[in-house]
Amino acid sequence: MKRLTIEEQLQFLKRRAVDIIPESDLIKKLERSTRTGKPLRVKLGVDPTSPDIHIGIGVVLQKLRDFQDLGHTAVLIVGDFTARIGDPSERASQRKMLSKEEVEANMRAYKEQALKILDPQRTEFRYNSEWLERMDFAKLLELASKYTVAAMLERDDFAKRFREGNPISIVEFLYPLAQGYDSVAIQADVELGGTDQRFNLLVGRALQERYGQEPQVCFLMPLLEGLDGVKKMSKSYGNYVGITEPPNEMFGKLMSIPDALLEKYVKLLTDLEWEELKKLHPKEQKQKMAHAVVTRYHSKEAADRALEEFERVFARKERPTAVPKLYLDRKLLKPDGTIGIVDLIAPLCKSRSEAKRLIEQGAVELNGAKITQFTQSVSVQDGALVRVGKHTFAEISFTE
Repeated sequence: MKRLTIEEQLQFLKRRAVDIIPESDLIKKLERSTRTGKPLRVKLGVDPTSPDIHIGIGVVLQKLRDFQDLGHTAVLIVGDFTARIGDPSERASQRKMLSKEEVEANMRAYKEQALKILDPQRTEFRYNSEWLERMDFAKLLELASKYTVAAMLERDDFAKRFREGNPISIVEFLYPLAQGYDSVAIQADVELGGTDQRFNLLVGRALQERYGQEPQVCFLMPLLEGLDGVKKMSKSYGNYVGITEPPNEMFGKLMSIPDALLEKYVKLLTDLEWEELKKLHPKEQKQKMAHAVVTRYHSKEAADRALEEFERVFARKERPTAVPKLYLDRKLLKPDGTIGIVDLIAPLCKSRSEAKRLIEQGAVELNGAKITQFTQSVSVQDGALVRVGKHTFAEISFTE
């Protein structure tokens, strides 16, 4: 990237951001970095509560990459210690504490996935167990003395639970302090986070000041609603698109978003010009958005193939090019040679209850014919094509 003026750097970094607290401090830090040649340390904390990074987190990671493209250092804090507490942000109750083993299992893929977006040469990976696990009780008391209960109860979710008489554990109060101390430990100049992390980022800024450091700038990024169009994208809500999902699956999921979310997806996930895209038919708009996202996380060739496969299956109603086999025991067949539809699709569902629900919703097809009664028995031959939901296909093969 060519050398930019401070104003050009600021405008580049402000793209897609919701708020910068305070912007004047960011300008001063950029000016000093330009003058001294010392990169800013830009922090992003991620609690590995699931093994996948989704495209919603990708919005923040892309902003981290923007800082890297200006020559700054990304410090990705893997919250292996804080994940054992559980972030109470936007939650109405205590969150389940994760075991050390669960955290370790979840965080193995984080580095590989994050580096699909970040520049490895300008990325520093740190684990907050480095400093938090070694903190003795005296240090913990010192940390706790830096913040008040009154200030903690200014947090909306804590205040609401307190008013309603719902329990708030002391451990939950410690979470924002622990996350904030991460900024002290790595001497962050800037911290990125979603708008739901505003309180935690501001705690980090306050703690740095109380530990005698220059306070960080808090860079707030928008939250991306998931495929349901209601809740923020989250693995726990099941409304996410993982950045390592196969191209065809990623493309299909993106084509299923509500029309009302299309503009936001275009602006947050792609470099496409929305004003130009608005001139197209809504289906073409979604296709271009999905193609751009798949290209970003895979390749243009993979996106081209995913678009062609989508058209083949959903527009021309043809059989998918690659269908996994579903092997079923022939003993499941009744004397008349039929099989209950629930028995047929159960292996493709989380439970038999989900199988029944999907059938009643008209989300199950056998050789292109919709099945709507979960009590129904069907005649099935080897090679039959079953579809469950929008994107799950399987070719039936009976075994003796």
